Amino acid sequence: MSYNASSTYKTFLMHSTDGTTYTKVIDIKDFPDLGGEPETIDTTTLTDAMRTSVLGIQEAENFVFNANYDPTQFQSLVTLATADETAPSYYSVWFGGTEVSGSDPTPTGSLGKFDFKGTMAKPFVTGGGVNEARSMQITIAPASPVSFSVGG
Repeated sequence: MSYNASSTYKTFLMHSTDGTTYTKVIDIKDFPDLGGEPETIDTTTLTDAMRTSVLGIQEAENFVFNANYDPTQFQSLVTLATADETAPSYYSVWFGGTEVSGSDPTPTGSLGKFDFKGTMAKPFVTGGGVNEARSMQITIAPASPVSFSVGG
């Protein structure tokens, strides 16, 4: 039996203005579900012995990402969100990257790319407590279905 699994290490939030050339937005601490259950449409008639249904439209919640707070990156996110107010951008979550000793991993999407168009809301700083890292939240409202591909 073969079982392939991978960790969340080398997961990247990416952005593009044209849907072809992507750059990393920010290092993220987590990522949301990249899909959702479809609604069901009731097709039961008065002669059916049990309820019947067909799959409807897939549920699409906002995509919420958390990151460590940094004032420079926070301002970059505000700028990106302001640009999204006029037209949605292209976003993607990439799994996989390359790494050279002593440098940050480089995104490749070799384990999967999950692309979608969306509108980023202005980021906000999340609450904190004693002995915690400052964090900020990034919310992207999807404007298209998520498509999957593998890159390298």
